[in-house]
Amino acid sequence: MRQVKPGQYQIIADSVVLGVGVQIFNFVNLYGCTIGDNSKIGSFVEIQKNSFIGSNCKISSHTFICEGVTIEDEVFVGHNVSFINDKYPRSTGESGALQTEQDWKVVPTLIRRGASIGTSSTILCGVTVGAGAVVGAGSVVTRDVEDGAVVAGVPARFLRWVKKPGEIA
Repeated sequence: MRQVKPGQYQIIADSVVLGVGVQIFNFVNLYGCTIGDNSKIGSFVEIQKNSFIGSNCKISSHTFICEGVTIEDEVFVGHNVSFINDKYPRSTGESGALQTEQDWKVVPTLIRRGASIGTSSTILCGVTVGAGAVVGAGSVVTRDVEDGAVVAGVPARFLRWVKKPGEIA
């Protein structure tokens, strides 16, 4: 059931499952994915098949979410974030022919509930970003991030723990 107000140049395949109250802005390409209730998808976003976006998420503009990415509820994804699903991407196989889906394996990625991914970050495949964790802008996440950790850099490294409300720095 589609309850999305149509925008300009949206390509939303029939294979997409949308929750109630989803907002999708202009120039979006969605196919074979699931998006939970009340999530917001910004302009110039692509979300590929076999990806899952939870409820109450915000996916900011110019973000690429590839096959195999699971984003749990209440996650913030900043502008221009890219996810990767192949550790050794190649255009062609040994024969020189273009690769097909049979020539490689999707490596899944998990973003846990309440995490925040900063603008222009790259999340490599096979990692888990923990619940409530924060990834600083421009980071390259190459390994798992613990629940509640703040990481940043290239590669992303632990900086500190997320402060709790009312906690003094």
